[in-house]
Amino acid sequence: MNRFFVRDKSFYRTFFRLTCVIALQNVLVCLVNLVDNVMIGAYSENAMSGIALVNQIQFMLQMLINGAGEGMIVMASRYWGERNPDAIHKTISVGMWMGLAFSVLLWALVFFFPMPVLRLLTPEEPVLAEAMVYLRIVCFSYVFFAITQLLLASMRSVETVNVGFAVSVVALFVNIFLNYALIFGKFGFPALGTAGAAWATLIARMAETLVTVIYVRFIDKKLRLRLRTFLRIDTAVLKQYLHCGVPVILSSGVWGIGMAAQTAILGHMGASSIAANSIATTAFNILTVVTYGSANASQVITAKTIGENRLADARQYAKTFQILFLGIGLVTGALIFALRGVIVGMYNISGESAALARNFLAVLSVTVIGTSYQMSCLCGIVRGGGDTRFVLYNDMIFMWGIVLPLSALAAFVLHWPPVAVFACLKSDQVTKCAVAVVKVNRFRWIKSLARAEAK
Repeated sequence: MNRFFVRDKSFYRTFFRLTCVIALQNVLVCLVNLVDNVMIGAYSENAMSGIALVNQIQFMLQMLINGAGEGMIVMASRYWGERNPDAIHKTISVGMWMGLAFSVLLWALVFFFPMPVLRLLTPEEPVLAEAMVYLRIVCFSYVFFAITQLLLASMRSVETVNVGFAVSVVALFVNIFLNYALIFGKFGFPALGTAGAAWATLIARMAETLVTVIYVRFIDKKLRLRLRTFLRIDTAVLKQYLHCGVPVILSSGVWGIGMAAQTAILGHMGASSIAANSIATTAFNILTVVTYGSANASQVITAKTIGENRLADARQYAKTFQILFLGIGLVTGALIFALRGVIVGMYNISGESAALARNFLAVLSVTVIGTSYQMSCLCGIVRGGGDTRFVLYNDMIFMWGIVLPLSALAAFVLHWPPVAVFACLKSDQVTKCAVAVVKVNRFRWIKSLARAEAK
């Protein structure tokens, strides 16, 4: 059994430190969405469903920005291992401009064509009316979100993660206060309902960006980023980023659009399905923060280790990572199943929506074991090693070739109940595990980026 575990204690210290700090940051980010859901759910179930639809657009942006950030991390972490700060600066500049382009394009799409976009997700008119109110305001937060997340990704690439936690704390408290004040009209503020929730989110995003910029400009001593860092794009680094980073962006984009398509399938099964999916997804995101934190941590550690040319260590780390991922998945699944009744009880919703939410969470308590293993292996180890294209191809085949067609067939032709359709939508989280086992343990991903650079 010892051959599966790394003996170096510093490896575990680094892994769990990065995982815990990133997980805490993600908890706070998810709590912002939970506060939105609970408070707006107390105001109106249609409003909660409308915001859930808009959050799918936000999720798509988040996936694209995460893709730009992860492409940056894969390259910058390797340069960090090589101690090459100039190359890190050039990589960060390319990633920032890429992310800003995504945020501006999505803002233009939903600002000028909001209703056509929303109608893709549901035909329910009361839900669409609330979604329109929220989207018109919250879309202006997209650029602020992109700047914050990409700056935090640049910090993460050099193992600075504490700032992300501080930023999320600020956003959480700003969002809680403004949600309470603006939704219900407290402390002398007007009662704005859905619009109040949108303004609270926008102001919280602006506060996040302000805190992040202050840290990067005046406190950080590793990267010393300045405005001039972002005023030029190195063509050689751009070419390498396009080779390495674009598959990550496309993979995240495919995943984001796929999740929106999943919401659309459930959205056409009634308002109760939308509300239940919103509750289950929000709770799932909070309870899986350690899973996503471990994936990010393994990506940074793997890329840095290869940058230091310690290939034997990278192989051994991959074996240990897999056992840690499975353990995290089992614990997370048990928590989701045990807490599903408590979670649903926090919401003021109809009996039908509550029953669906409990069943959705029961499904997620099983599939999260697969999520913890395959997602962390593929997006953490394999991407960190530089084989970014494989994850893209794998996601496209499973999401668009298998899951979405079969789920649409189950929903609209076979007329299966919402719980069965939801299980179909999440089935790839288990089936991908077979691919992850083979891919990771063949170790061909370690030299893939080196070959690309040689070309």
